[in-house]
Amino acid sequence: MSELKEFPAGVEEKIGNYVYRLIDPRNGETFYIGKGTKNRIFEHARVSKTFSPDINEDSISLKLAQIEEIKSSGMTVQYVIHRHDIPSEAVYEVESALIDAYSNLTNVQGGHGSSDRGPMTAYEICDKYALPEIDFEPEEKLLLININRLKEKSNPNEILRQTKLAWRISKEKAETADYVLAVVRGVVVGAFTAKKWLKATHKNFPHDVPLGQEMPQRKGFEGSPASPEIWAKFVGARGKRIVIDGMKHVQFPIRYWNI
Repeated sequence: MSELKEFPAGVEEKIGNYVYRLIDPRNGETFYIGKGTKNRIFEHARVSKTFSPDINEDSISLKLAQIEEIKSSGMTVQYVIHRHDIPSEAVYEVESALIDAYSNLTNVQGGHGSSDRGPMTAYEICDKYALPEIDFEPEEKLLLININRLKEKSNPNEILRQTKLAWRISKEKAETADYVLAVVRGVVVGAFTAKKWLKATHKNFPHDVPLGQEMPQRKGFEGSPASPEIWAKFVGARGKRIVIDGMKHVQFPIRYWNI
């Protein structure tokens, strides 16, 4: 069967809004989830022909790089329309729920509203709506990093380990931050001082980045827990909820304040 590059005439008008998955045929894993209309699902492969990674990680698309790897192996991306003819007001929610259900995606952005209303345990729901609030506008320059897969919230060292690596981020902007805040579902669970930002390689992070799993286009930081005063201000005993709109994560895992 030849590679499908567009829908036959008449099909695109009938399927309406849809949410789709791109699958790597080499391992059968979904690596990207998106939404669209008409022939949107096929556009990634066409764009990848002009893909040229830049040294600035903010401009790199892991999705396009993976598509090129698949094509170089002599195979083609598998396309799945997960749900079609979706009402316009619901398409973001369908896409977000699907993004939340798959791990290791190449999506630059998380699902719409995922950091605020995505999967949570019953305890996380309680924390989200019962913990003390950060209801003031901080004077500090802050870098807020969303680490929604954190398990050990009571261990500062474990929080730091998961916060420091590895991010699609501007090194220049990150270096201007006074503190790095770790955020889980809208709750600040850690505050750290970043001493140095480095490429996410085994040489720079020998205990955290195994050989063969290096991501030199991404960045990480060497750091330590902030002072007790700063920790109390932003984290407190069990975490503090963010209620300032400018500090809330929307889709990207990185959020800046006063930077």
